[in-house]
Parts: sequence; structure tokens; C-alpha cells
Amino acid sequence: MSKPNTLKTVADTPIRPLLRPFQEFAARETSGGILLLLCTAIALIWVNSPWAASYASLWHTKLAVSFAGQAMDHDLHFWVNDGLMALFFLVVGLEIKRELLVGELASPRQAALPIFGALGGVLVPALLYTAFNWGRPGADGWGIPMATDIAFVIGIMALLGDRVPLGLKVFLTALAIVDDIAAVLVIAVFYTANIAWLGIAAAGVCVVSLLAANRLGVRHPLPYALLGIALWLAVLHSGVHATIAGVILALTIPSRTYLDVPAFLHQIRTIIQRLDHCADREKGPLNDEEQQVAIEALEGACEQAQPPLFRFNEALHPWVTFLIMPAFAFANAGVELGGDLASRAAEPVTLGVAIGLLLGKPIGITLLSWLAVKSGWASLPDGVSWTSVHGAGWLGGIGFTMSLFIGALAFSDAELLARAKLGILAGSLAAGLVGSAILLRGVGPAPVSFSK
Repeated sequence: MSKPNTLKTVADTPIRPLLRPFQEFAARETSGGILLLLCTAIALIWVNSPWAASYASLWHTKLAVSFAGQAMDHDLHFWVNDGLMALFFLVVGLEIKRELLVGELASPRQAALPIFGALGGVLVPALLYTAFNWGRPGADGWGIPMATDIAFVIGIMALLGDRVPLGLKVFLTALAIVDDIAAVLVIAVFYTANIAWLGIAAAGVCVVSLLAANRLGVRHPLPYALLGIALWLAVLHSGVHATIAGVILALTIPSRTYLDVPAFLHQIRTIIQRLDHCADREKGPLNDEEQQVAIEALEGACEQAQPPLFRFNEALHPWVTFLIMPAFAFANAGVELGGDLASRAAEPVTLGVAIGLLLGKPIGITLLSWLAVKSGWASLPDGVSWTSVHGAGWLGGIGFTMSLFIGALAFSDAELLARAKLGILAGSLAAGLVGSAILLRGVGPAPVSFSK
């Protein structure tokens, strides 16, 4: 959702009008989705150009990292999918924890509708995929159409503006969070190779250390960063996919800060008085030591008042949105569209993924949401109709990032993975277009008989 307008605290300079369009672009929810689309398009064009071999060569380029005599030598594709994506999952984990503590998943009544909707959006696509691929080589890909890409969904809702009621935005965002929880569990349980118990034990030691740091009141990010790296290495060598370390780390990040409110308010008032004393001076903070000290003190006091859970999420979110997810799309969305495209589109893997996203998601989300309301376990948000819930269900069929990720785990065979990618691209695009069209028609009030 859009951030509230902030007070103007800095005077305009000659360059600010030139920078403002870029700043506004970066602040929009849609900008992350635009970058994802751009990187996906570049990957598709590159792979289907005469220079396709250089695309594969780029991601097979080796990059070695050494520390204390130990070296890790992997290709760029590994560092993106197993390394950078751990930070993506860290942000996912932070969002999950925040929703469970203070968001739409904090109370059973609030959580019931998105939980049921997400459950339907997980089960029905997986069943449809399995129906197409039972007993076939692609049977392991049943988890691919289960996922919802929250970045694209939020971006589309932002573009639709007032056509999407606030209650529907909250519902779909919470549903996507529950969907992420399901995807993480599926990855950890079903897409894990042989377990190395020594690695599991090392990961356990890291988790205990992280929890101890939390309980002891450690609020500086450095200990959590160092222990998080150790946790990632332990999980990497355990057989469980290394990105799960990001979610585990997120759950140990402190959600509270030890704040003496009267002392904090007194400190802020004192700093503001010092700034007020300097307000009439023409010298800027770089030339006025007293102003500089006061500004740094105010920044430090406000930062310490924020719980680490929020501080870490705010710090990492731009990196994930504008670097990690586009890099992942660039590394994984390349699929050859040439050759016998019609034949490949009719393959069970391609059909299972595309139909799972395109039909399974809206059917599952709408059906189980309706059952939750009809049974009295949940109620529709104010101003939300079943038409809008159904439209949101179609938007839930945009799998993309998480679907590509699960596909890479499910298939080691390049041809099966290419078919899955084709299904993801086709299904996600069609689901996004249909969902947008339904919501653009406008929504009316929710039927009373269902919402009570």
C-alpha cells in the first residue's frame, strides 16, 4: 500500500526537480513489478536471439568466495538462487512474522478468510497439476502452481487504484503471506535432498544462539548478520535448501525494543530544543558542529526506538525489490520459445502448471473462501463482494517468482524445467489479465447472506 506523504523538511535544490521522477518511481509499488517484467523480457529476448549461448555462459561463470582458508566455488546461477534468494526469503519471513504478530493473521477471526483462501489456492492447483502428470516424469512439479507472486499482485492492485477496495487489498496481501508460508513448508519438506544431520545440528546451534541473542536484548544487526551467514552455510550443507535459512533467521529477529518511553521523549525534546536553538543560523549542518551533533543524535534515538524486525525489513526491502528479484528473474526466466512451441505447450508439465495457475488458483481461492464464510468461521471485509474475491483469486494465479524457484528445485532435467517455465509465463500472464479485467468492471457490496 502507498506510503503516507512525508513532511517537507529539505529545501528544493536545482537538481531535486530532475531527481524527483526517479524518486517517485522508486517509491511506487508498481516499480518492482515493472523491473521484474523488464528483466523477464530481456532474458526471453536474449535466449531466443542468436546470442543465446552467451546467456547460458554468463550464468555458468564461476565465482569463488574464500574465508579463513575455506573456499566456495560455484557458478553465478547458484549465487543468485541459493545466495541472494536467501535474503528474499529473509524478507518473506519478516513479513510473515509481522503479519502473525500485528497484521491480518494476528487473530483467528481476521486470519480465517485468507488462510482458507490460501489453502484452496494451494490444494486445487496441486491437484490439477497432478491429474495431468500422475505417473509421468514431471510428477514432482506439483508444487509449482501453488505459489502466488506477491510483488506482481500488489503492483497490479496499485495500478487498478480505487477499483480494488481496501479490504480486498488487505485480504489478498494476507493470502499471499499464507501462500508463502505454504511454499516454504513445501520446499523444506518435499524438495529436500538427503539430510546431513551434522549440518542440521550446526544449524540448530545457530538458531539457539540467535534466540539467545534475542532474549539477552541484543538489538544491533551485526550479530544477527554473522549468525545468519553461519546458519545459511549450515543449512546449505544439511541438504535442506539454503534459502530456508532466511525464513528461520527472520523468525529469530527481535520484534520488540527495550524502550524507556519517558526517557526517550525527554531525549527527543532536548534534541529538538538544540535544533531550534540553531534554526536561525545560516550555516548548514556540515559547518555547524552543534547542528550536526543534534541531527545525528536525533537519527540515532529514532533508530534505536524501532524494533529490529521493522528496521531490518525496511533496510532489506529495496535491495530485494530492485536487485534480488530482478536478478532472479533475469537468471531464471530465459526459455526458448522457438521450435515446435505448440507441441511443447501441449505437454503435461506445461498444461499442468498453466491450468493450475489459471484455473486452480481462482477456483480454489473462491471456493474455500466461500466455504469459510458460509460456515461462519470468517466474514467478508467491508465493501468486498464475491465478484471481487473471484477477481482476486485470478490475480493469485500470478505465480512467477516463487513458481520459477520451486520449478528449479523440482526438475533437474532441462527440458522439463523449460516446459514448466513456459507454463508459468503463460499461466501467470493470462491470470493477471483476467483478474485485472474482472476487477476493472467495478465491485458492489457483499451479499449479506454470505457475509454473516
